[in-house]
Amino acid sequence: QAQVVESGGGSVQTGGSLTLSCVASGYSHDPRCFRWFRQTPTKEREGLATINKYGTTGYADFAMGRFTISRDSAKNTIYFSIRDLTPEDSGTYYCAVSKSPDVCSADLSTYYWGQGTQVTVSA
Repeated sequence: QAQVVESGGGSVQTGGSLTLSCVASGYSHDPRCFRWFRQTPTKEREGLATINKYGTTGYADFAMGRFTISRDSAKNTIYFSIRDLTPEDSGTYYCAVSKSPDVCSADLSTYYWGQGTQVTVSA
């Protein structure tokens, strides 16, 4: 059974930066892609960044250069860094790992999910 565990959340002041980690294990194939999402009380879960198994990355249009996703395959870990944090970045951050080795789908049910890590940015 695949396991996805996020860590690194916490409380940060406006203007600060944070790096989240996601350790993914227990799957029998090399997933097509790894993604980071964010959910807030006022928004649906939104995609922030994606990295595929070839190392190609993609970011949400609103990232404006503040997000960085990376992967350390040897450690089965995916990282997500955010800089220039604002209170609007507060929320629960989730890591998702595609179940398919071939497809990075828009269907969120086709991913393994972690429990999330909370980020709170104070003004």
